[in-house]
Amino acid sequence: MERVVASQVSQAQGLPPSPLCEVRKMARSVLIVDDSSAVRQALVRLFSEGGFEVCGEAQSGQEALEKAQGLNPGLIVMDLSMPVMNGIEAARRLRQLLPTVLIIILSDYGGLFPEQEARSAGIAAIVSKAECSSALLHEARTLLSQTAA
Repeated sequence: MERVVASQVSQAQGLPPSPLCEVRKMARSVLIVDDSSAVRQALVRLFSEGGFEVCGEAQSGQEALEKAQGLNPGLIVMDLSMPVMNGIEAARRLRQLLPTVLIIILSDYGGLFPEQEARSAGIAAIVSKAECSSALLHEARTLLSQTAA
């Protein structure tokens, strides 16, 4: 809400938006990546209702690379297991293209995924798909607040 008000004040005064406004907008923008359209739709709804701006969707790691470059999201929520390019490989490449982007991997494998491998790929967090949606939103907000501080 603060971003919108500050932006409206700047526009009303004939000034360009402040850089701080743009940083807040980017930090709250999220790219959703999953090969299942039903899961993508559920995640879009979850993040939109949770106060995030969903800036785009992708159905593979390769498509995520293409879209992320143009959209420059603050957060990418991505499935681990996808055709064409899986979440780990996509995360490695995304971190090279967008070093400050936060990446959360969604996994069907629970705690079986090696955390060290995730960290080396630049993944900020791994959330099991079995966890409730509030756990995913909590993780996203926590990561974004840590980078804003």
